[in-house]
Amino acid sequence: MFALDSRLQQDCLLVGDFPLCRLLLMNDSNYPWFILVPRREEVSELFQLDADDQRQLWQETTLLAEILKDTFAADKMNVATLGNVVSQLHMHVIVRRRDDVAWPAPVWGRHPAQPYARQQVGQVIDKLRLVLTENFQFAGEPA
Repeated sequence: MFALDSRLQQDCLLVGDFPLCRLLLMNDSNYPWFILVPRREEVSELFQLDADDQRQLWQETTLLAEILKDTFAADKMNVATLGNVVSQLHMHVIVRRRDDVAWPAPVWGRHPAQPYARQQVGQVIDKLRLVLTENFQFAGEPA
């Protein structure tokens, strides 16, 4: 049974689900920073997914990156799977702008996280509702 890593639960806000991946929002308003987590048990590496899941993960990742680039006016999209701290397989999809606090350096460890206010989270979700219209289920909505 799939269970989200406790560190991801602690650091992120639940957005919803693609066919394969759970979509999370990193609770850091410095950047529109999203995380995709394949809903598969005990997977820590890309190659541990079967071929169909690998293709699905890549489709969901590239779709999300393209949508986020347009929706949040990115100058550059950062997409990575590292897993040095959280071993559960997860894909970071981060909107970068030339005026963000860490540009052009990586976001990790640059600045303390600035948690979202409830209103800010609502604004992010509202933007996503306009563009994630197919094959996505927002958290708390009936299937």
